[in-house]
Amino acid sequence: MDYNYIKTDYLETVAGGDKELIRELVSMFREQVAEIYTEMRTLLLEKDFKSLGLLAHKAKSSVAIMGMDELALLLKTFELQAREGKETGQYESYISRFASDTAAAVSELDDLVRNL
Repeated sequence: MDYNYIKTDYLETVAGGDKELIRELVSMFREQVAEIYTEMRTLLLEKDFKSLGLLAHKAKSSVAIMGMDELALLLKTFELQAREGKETGQYESYISRFASDTAAAVSELDDLVRNL
């Protein structure tokens, strides 16, 4: 299967080819992105932009390990804007993009794990 959201070579390199470690990383990613999304929504509602920026930084690291470079760049922008409370009208779209891209990535990762 061709993957549009993840880069398997990067993930395999990080895991050193260890299939069990790949499974564990995928499981951790699935849990982490769900938690991050929920927290992003809460922080946005609370208008806690500084914390939202810090969370975007954490999210950026999570997606980068899966080779999601485009989303990582978007999260970097989100991080910098949120830390300064700038462009607040964009935050909802950043969070929605995070949710949709990570959901697609989890689907691809599930396929990868099934085929290990």
